[in-house]
Amino acid sequence: MAESKIAVYGAIAGNLAIATTKFIVAGITGSSAMLSEGIHSAVDTGNGILLLVGLSRSKRKADATHPFGYGKELYFWSLIVAILIFGIGGGISAYEGVLHMLHPEPLHDPFWNYVVLGSAALFEGISFLIALRVFLKQKGDKPFWRTLHRSKDPATFTVMAEDSAALAGLAIAAIGIFCSHYFNKPELDGVASIGIGVLLAVVAIVLIVESRGLLIGEGVSRETAAAIRELAQGHPKVNSASLPLTMYFGPENILLTMDIQFERELDSDAIVRTIKQIEENIRSRYAPIRRIYIEARQENLDPY
Repeated sequence: MAESKIAVYGAIAGNLAIATTKFIVAGITGSSAMLSEGIHSAVDTGNGILLLVGLSRSKRKADATHPFGYGKELYFWSLIVAILIFGIGGGISAYEGVLHMLHPEPLHDPFWNYVVLGSAALFEGISFLIALRVFLKQKGDKPFWRTLHRSKDPATFTVMAEDSAALAGLAIAAIGIFCSHYFNKPELDGVASIGIGVLLAVVAIVLIVESRGLLIGEGVSRETAAAIRELAQGHPKVNSASLPLTMYFGPENILLTMDIQFERELDSDAIVRTIKQIEENIRSRYAPIRRIYIEARQENLDPY
């Protein structure tokens, strides 16, 4: 969680400085694409603050009203961030682009646009590398894209998505400004602004889908569930075990329940000792599984 905060702090610092510079240059040059980029960076700055709120609130201890803790707060605020990217970032950028196409105004000296875009690319690249370094440390030896898709840490994932979109948006803005000035067609600057809006909308939809899955109760992968079942069934005193039911309450907080059929001759003390051994084996292999509830049975169990 601390490493996720580092990625978010880096993103906030970079985006705040970049947004201020973009707005100043957009006012000087009259570039619609640069104004959209300024809006983009401003939204990213606000999003970083919301992610910090989510990270902080998700660490609150469990209480009577929330016995499993507040880990899902992070998923809620990640969803809000995605909605803001879609509505404010994508919507306003596209709207500004349409206005510029309907009422095109020639660009003034584009030099400062290129200076700001180059500087922004440098800062966004640094922010992206910080988030990427955190992610690579978390993923270990697992495949990159597979781990990214299955990541349950929305803070790092969101920063990486935002920074990737920012770098792509800078490229679109640069192309739009260049073509607008070179061909003397100010409408192309508006087209670039619309392109940035569409890009942000696509990124937001991806983040919304990811956040939705975690909010409604996403569990571990089928492969992990099957491995846990095999681990339980591998105990010599276990006849069979059902597939575990799991749910993420945070990136490092998983709830697991499962039914296990024990040998008929085992007494209650032996069953309790066996359950403890199985729980220890599960936790030693899958550290994020914090809570385990095992239903012990000594009749026929129909595994599914």
